[in-house]
Amino acid sequence: MFLSTFEKQLDAKRRFVVPQEFRAAAASSFEGVFCFPSIEADCLEGGGKALFDRYEALIEELPFGDPLRSSLELVVYGGMNQLAFDTAGRVTLPERLCDQFGLTDWVVVVGLKDRFQIWDRDRFHAWREEQRVAARAGLIQLRQQQRNARLGGGK
Repeated sequence: MFLSTFEKQLDAKRRFVVPQEFRAAAASSFEGVFCFPSIEADCLEGGGKALFDRYEALIEELPFGDPLRSSLELVVYGGMNQLAFDTAGRVTLPERLCDQFGLTDWVVVVGLKDRFQIWDRDRFHAWREEQRVAARAGLIQLRQQQRNARLGGGK
């Protein structure tokens, strides 16, 4: 599992050390990670073969020619990069992805269980605060729905 949050500095070649825990979680026949522009946020999304397989299964459920399938294929497969670990456990981010997401100096690598995201540090801190507010409000609403359901109140 990819857990926790790490701040890492990119070197002049756009490389950073992938946390050991993430390297272990991504371990498979391919010594590295898959990375592509996130669908849900302005960052990169990455993971191991299990994440790739999960997206592949999701896409394969949709019929060929379905507009959603075409969109997912374009974003996931068309944006996919295989980033191999070097001997120091670093990966090199493609220049076009760094440019697209403003990854120039410090990045934040956020573990999300079966995947992780790579953010520009400043953009991540703003996003995290938005998500904390949304999580708090959503949790209150969810608890109220659960309470109502236990009491037989429906909504």
